[in-house]
Amino acid sequence: MEQESQLTRLGLFDARVPRYTSYPTAPHFAGDVGPMEFAHWIEAIPEGASISLYLHVPFCRRLCWFCACRTQGTQSEEPVRAYAETLLAELRLFKERLAPGVTLSRLHWGGGTPTLMPGDMMRRLADAVFDAVPMGEGAEFSVEIDPNEIDAERIDALVESGMNRASIGVQDFDPQIQGVIGRDQSYEITKAAVDMIRERDVASLNADILYGLPHQTPTKIADSVQKLLSLGPDRVALYGYAHVPWMARRQTMIPSDHLPTPQERLKLFEVARELFVADGYDEIGIDHFALPTDGLSIAQRAGKLRRNFQGYTDDQAEALVGLGASSISRFPQGYAQNAPATSAHTAAIRADRFSTSRGHRFTADDKMRARLIEALMCDFEVSAAELVQDFGADPEELSALFATCAEHFGDMVQVSAEGLRIPVKARPLTRMIARHFDAYDLSKAGHSSAI
Repeated sequence: MEQESQLTRLGLFDARVPRYTSYPTAPHFAGDVGPMEFAHWIEAIPEGASISLYLHVPFCRRLCWFCACRTQGTQSEEPVRAYAETLLAELRLFKERLAPGVTLSRLHWGGGTPTLMPGDMMRRLADAVFDAVPMGEGAEFSVEIDPNEIDAERIDALVESGMNRASIGVQDFDPQIQGVIGRDQSYEITKAAVDMIRERDVASLNADILYGLPHQTPTKIADSVQKLLSLGPDRVALYGYAHVPWMARRQTMIPSDHLPTPQERLKLFEVARELFVADGYDEIGIDHFALPTDGLSIAQRAGKLRRNFQGYTDDQAEALVGLGASSISRFPQGYAQNAPATSAHTAAIRADRFSTSRGHRFTADDKMRARLIEALMCDFEVSAAELVQDFGADPEELSALFATCAEHFGDMVQVSAEGLRIPVKARPLTRMIARHFDAYDLSKAGHSSAI
């Protein structure tokens, strides 16, 4: 009770803060990064380097009301095929600018619903990717799979193309909750998809589940988590539902008067967390769980856990290239985002140019703060010596930053000559503590609840 009182005093239940999957965050991107910069940054990738590649497929058979991703509904195959042709053309542009010998460490197809594509198109797309940049040793090829939009033919196409990690969205198994978030997906349908994946010896399975949904109770989330655990995922993301109807208009369909209070959200998270830990999963950062044999757990133990637009990752590549409408790339030089609208993106590719519409060039201060925030989000501690040695941070300025953080958060942070640490009791505050080191205007829209 005393801890909850302290969390309340520090504003945990009132704050809206970024998820910090990037720094600076996407609302701070500007229009001074365009197709020319994107092309130059690709050309600057060194010969023989290892990179990550993300392909965005923005189509869904139906639009889930909780989702804030850039997606659009379609009932026919035609727009999906047309978009896939655009991706093939974009891959050709990408290949033309890529140095020899570059390989993939990670390939991820997300959306939307990539599994809306028919099997023949999946094979063509995978072939084009590997023609542009082949998989490196130990590389992972993951695909977001909608259990409602998958069958044996499409699973076979993905596996034969090299998919070795599948990702399924669960959200919640309770029928009432599914009804109010527009996501009908029974346990039986989900299990059938998982069985098809496991029968084909796909090495790893990810799953997403949400807390903070309308009508969710500790009993209901416990039931959903236990059903998910019965499917044996290797890695789980336990995301807090972000209710941002001013950004995602479809969320106006969700009854906000039935959303849990911030205090109830924290309880829902704790119930789910305790079940995952009791079942042998390692806690990864603030909202992921993984079996000890999973790459995330191994990376965490080695101090190599990273943060990117998909959340936590063990990927060590310096560049993540995003292709497709609205995709975001991260280069050593900065961020670049493609045109969000499918029509604008397609028009640019047909004109033989990339569709980059905005981004951000890193300053030295950006790089230092990005690493500081990433370290807090991944390891709950940051090394002052690392920031000084690797990013040229001024020791006195860094000490002053840590001191002002300690003044605000008290014993919820521990400052020493080595750096700053977040103790276990303060981990619900991690994003708020990270926000303390954000040098940008925090009034930008789109930030979610702190828990």
